[in-house]
Amino acid sequence: MHAARHARSAVAAAAATAVVVLVGCAAAPGAKVPSDTKPAVSTPTPPTPSAPAPQTPVAEPSTAEAAPSSALSPTPAHRPRPADLDIPSIGVTDLRIVPYEGTTDDRAGTRIQDRGVAASPHGEQGGVGPGEIGNYLVTAHRLSAGGPLRELPAVDVGDTVLVTADGTVYEYRIVQTRTTSFRSARSLAEQRADVPGAPGKKPTQAMITLSTCATPEDNAAGNYWRDAQGNPEHRIDKIGVLSSTRPAAASPQ
Repeated sequence: MHAARHARSAVAAAAATAVVVLVGCAAAPGAKVPSDTKPAVSTPTPPTPSAPAPQTPVAEPSTAEAAPSSALSPTPAHRPRPADLDIPSIGVTDLRIVPYEGTTDDRAGTRIQDRGVAASPHGEQGGVGPGEIGNYLVTAHRLSAGGPLRELPAVDVGDTVLVTADGTVYEYRIVQTRTTSFRSARSLAEQRADVPGAPGKKPTQAMITLSTCATPEDNAAGNYWRDAQGNPEHRIDKIGVLSSTRPAAASPQ
């Protein structure tokens, strides 16, 4: 009897050990799971949503690309028209006025004057064209290249100056005489201003500045200074205001 009881206890212990092994460990590779043991059912883990793929940022247009085309292609600067000058009081007739980009009596302007004609600068530091609001600048030699404006100092207030361009005659009346010094930045600014003598003032009427050298006067005063173009220090300027316009007379047939 004692032997039978001992045998049953050994069988029960072996069964308990077998249950612990199946529950606590995974089966070894190639081992067969007993057919009466149900495999453990694992609860599926919900898939983790994948993060959206990073977007390549859209490049912002550069300033140049974003700017309107008009800002990149400014309107070309206005170029005044060639013209002819008449000053009846001193006998000047049909003096050609050649426009150029620059400033009064610079190298380009002086070379034009050396041909015996008048020069008219335009651009950032120049003037306007015939009959236009602002300062129409006209310069010519007094002594060299035939001296077309030799008698300009004799022009008086009230005298008429006629400028003909593109079939229109622009009549100016002289209102003032001024002197410009090449050795004074302020004086040059006053000569070239939109309103002669008043730099920075907004023009409201069409004006003209006729300018020639004061070489005889400077020499008489013992002033022999010359600039790089051979111009003396001083210029004599006659200022006029547009008084009327009319069609140019047709040429006789």
